[in-house]
Amino acid sequence: MSSFSSATPAQLTTDRLALRTWTAAEIAAVHHDTRSAHWADDFPAEGDRLVASLLDDHPAWLGAYGHRLIVERDSGLAVGSIGLFWPPDDGALEIGYGIVASRRGRGYASEATRALTEFALTAPGVHTVWATVELPNPASVRVLEKTGFRHRATEDDLARFAITTPER
Repeated sequence: MSSFSSATPAQLTTDRLALRTWTAAEIAAVHHDTRSAHWADDFPAEGDRLVASLLDDHPAWLGAYGHRLIVERDSGLAVGSIGLFWPPDDGALEIGYGIVASRRGRGYASEATRALTEFALTAPGVHTVWATVELPNPASVRVLEKTGFRHRATEDDLARFAITTPER
């Protein structure tokens, strides 16, 4: 298990990262292609833009078990996003994540995925967190393997990984 603490239900912290919910201003800035001084130079990436475009239609994704920005604690800059696709389906939640190119290779995706997965598994009725990754993206596959996810299925170039609480 990673060491994380919850400063508020909406923020998780790890050794190097803060995972916090998006603000309305940040969502609007992405929609209007406005830069923030609190973002890495290459944030938002394509996946961050997609999430921001969906947040208006999925208000539950801004709750405690929803989508968050990944912020470097040392610099205070947003360097990616991670989220749970709430609500759970029969006790299972999907997780998605992305780190901007300038911060890849530092273990941030694994650190954030581990923390949010552990937090998700504390939600009432949730016993499984899963992700689908493209096999041509070995770095993303490695993130899931490093954080305890197990390969469950492959179809075409997509692999599904999951982690389940021990009693399941």
